[in-house]
Amino acid sequence: MNTDIPRHVLVTGSSTGIGKACALHLAQTGFSVIAAVRRPTDGEQLQSLSKNLRPIQLDIASSESIVAATKQIAEITGDSGLTGLVNNAGIGVLGPVEFVTPEDWRRQFEVNVVGHVAITQNMLPLLRRHVARQGRNSARIVFIGSIAGRVTIPTLGPYSASKHAIAAVAAALRMELREQGILVSLLEPGAIQSEIWRKGDETAGTIPPNAPVRELYGKQIDAVIRTSRKSAADAIPADAVAKLVHRCLTARRPPIRRTVGRDAMSAAIAKWLLPEKWFDKVLRKALKID
Repeated sequence: MNTDIPRHVLVTGSSTGIGKACALHLAQTGFSVIAAVRRPTDGEQLQSLSKNLRPIQLDIASSESIVAATKQIAEITGDSGLTGLVNNAGIGVLGPVEFVTPEDWRRQFEVNVVGHVAITQNMLPLLRRHVARQGRNSARIVFIGSIAGRVTIPTLGPYSASKHAIAAVAAALRMELREQGILVSLLEPGAIQSEIWRKGDETAGTIPPNAPVRELYGKQIDAVIRTSRKSAADAIPADAVAKLVHRCLTARRPPIRRTVGRDAMSAAIAKWLLPEKWFDKVLRKALKID
């Protein structure tokens, strides 16, 4: 392997939380990071923190934005191609299935699933270029999923469905790309220090007390809000995910599918061990909605 070739990594959703932690950690450990953000001010703030980091504007829900960013990334990476792609960008649409509009369902999947598929499709030629220069298994793709992709709780159906879907996408790509020398990992964090908790609280706070959704599902909504606030208080730093992303990009045998955090591991084990009916009962008791 030629160590003189730059190791370019694209990290989507780098403005806050896990994406920001990944971009900064990878830059600190010698990668040339292309940090995808939606707002120029976020990119300027990131660039001021590391000389190994270059921000670009990218909205993964916009085909035009993806085409423009792909051209820019190809120019940045040149003949060395792309060493890694970290698919992190995402949003969380909250609400009972009955009351989430089709438009919001589409928005959830457009960002968390279709957007990741589209950016991956566009980055694959650059990942293959790196493999051609550096050899098999030198290029990597890391998907940031969620324990919500294994465990679904009330009012988080849209978000969980998108994370279930991205787990399937990662599994398919892992098998499809193996012969091409591109390795794929899926990380499933539990409670991580992130803006998603504040945004979730703000969304729940906009529901009027006398709204039909609250009359029908108020007990479950309140239970999930309580659980989310407790999770936010106990959340581990986003750096924990960033360090595991680094391992996925550098280890000879990177993790295939890995939970992050004790809460995620405990939930995954319980989901695996218990029959569905029993697991539902345990979950409802934990949420105090029985």
